Amino acid sequence: MTVRFRLTDDQRALRDGMRQLLARRFDGAALRGAAERPERLDRALWRALGEAGFFALRLPEEQGGVGLGLPEAVLVFEEAGRVLLPGPLAATHLAAGAVPGAATGETVVSAVDGGLVEWLAEADVVRGDAPGAVPMRSLDPLTPLHRVPGRAAAAPDPVAVLLTAAEQLGTAARVCELAVQHARAREQFGRPIGAFQAVAHLCAGMLARSETARAAVYAAAVTADPLDIAAARLLADEAAVRGARDCLQVHGGMGFTWESEVHLHLKRAWVRTHRAGGVTHSEEALAAALTAGAA
Repeated sequence: MTVRFRLTDDQRALRDGMRQLLARRFDGAALRGAAERPERLDRALWRALGEAGFFALRLPEEQGGVGLGLPEAVLVFEEAGRVLLPGPLAATHLAAGAVPGAATGETVVSAVDGGLVEWLAEADVVRGDAPGAVPMRSLDPLTPLHRVPGRAAAAPDPVAVLLTAAEQLGTAARVCELAVQHARAREQFGRPIGAFQAVAHLCAGMLARSETARAAVYAAAVTADPLDIAAARLLADEAAVRGARDCLQVHGGMGFTWESEVHLHLKRAWVRTHRAGGVTHSEEALAAALTAGAA
C-alpha cells in the first residue's frame, strides 16, 4: 500500500513562504559570499528569520510564538537545508522561550552538542558548559566548530535529532534536483548525459532515497516517537550524504569548483551526521528496541 503525506493549505503556504524568503535573502550569490567570509553570521538575515517566525514557530501564542508544531518546524528546516542556510538554527529554535531574544532572532544561541559547539564565536549565548573549547578546522566552511575537551556525549533532544534530519532531507532533495538539471543540460557524444543508463540510475537512486527519507521524516514529525525519529535520522543522513556524493559524480569535476554548490552540500551533510548524537546514537536506539526481550 502506498502512503502519501498531504500537506494542508496552511502548511503549504508556510513552506512556500519560507522558500520565497530564503530565495530573496539567501540566494546562490549570498551562499558563495558566505563561503568566502567564513565564521561571520549575517545578523540581518537572522533577525529576518525571527520576524518570519522561524525560531518561535513552536512557541505558544500566549508566549509570543506562532503556536504551531513539529510538522511545521520540519517543513521550514527542510527549506533551510535546501539552501544551506548557515548558523546554529536548531539551537536557537530550541531556545525560543527560554533565552531572551532567541524567538525574535535578536539573540544567536549555540549549544554544546557532545564534544562540539557550532558557531561559538558568533553566539550571544551558549547552552551547556564549554570550558576550554578550542577551535578546530571544519570540513564545511559555513559551519565553524569548536571542540570541548573531555566532554561526555549526553542523550540528544529528540527534537534536535528530527530537525537535523529535516535539514538533511532538504539537502537530499536539492542535490537530486541539481543532478537532474545537469543531466538534462550537459551533453556528451551529441546526447544529454541523462540518456546514459549509468547517469539515469544515479539520479533514480537519489530520488528513491530522498522520497523514502521524506516519508520517514514527515511521519516522525507527526508521531514524535523517539524510535520513529531515530529511523528518520538514519534514512535522511544516508539520503543526504549518498545523494550529494552521487550528485558530484554526475557533475564530474565541475561539482568541486567554488562556482558550484554541490560540494558544499556534501560537506554540510557530513558535518550534520555528527550533530544531535550522530548516526551512532540513532543506530543504538533502534538496535536496543529491536533486541529488547530477545534474550
